[in-house]
Amino acid sequence: MKISPPPSKLAAKKATNITLSLDVYQAAKSLGINISQVCEQRLREEIQLRQEWQWNEEHADFLVAYNRRVEEEGLALEEWRSF
Repeated sequence: MKISPPPSKLAAKKATNITLSLDVYQAAKSLGINISQVCEQRLREEIQLRQEWQWNEEHADFLVAYNRRVEEEGLALEEWRSF
């Protein structure tokens, strides 16, 4: 599962508030870190991980059944594999 690419600079944005420890905020600012940009990037990564986890949970029964079938019957068209 792939996460959608970052939105263009023209994409709609929603202002929000976050609470950070003062030392984290000051360190980020002193290093010139764009807090909004980093938060958005990390949130996209977390969203992707959770969507993958959710997909795996929703399809767990199918995956178990498919793996069992492959163990019992082998892969489809296995005789034609060249590796």
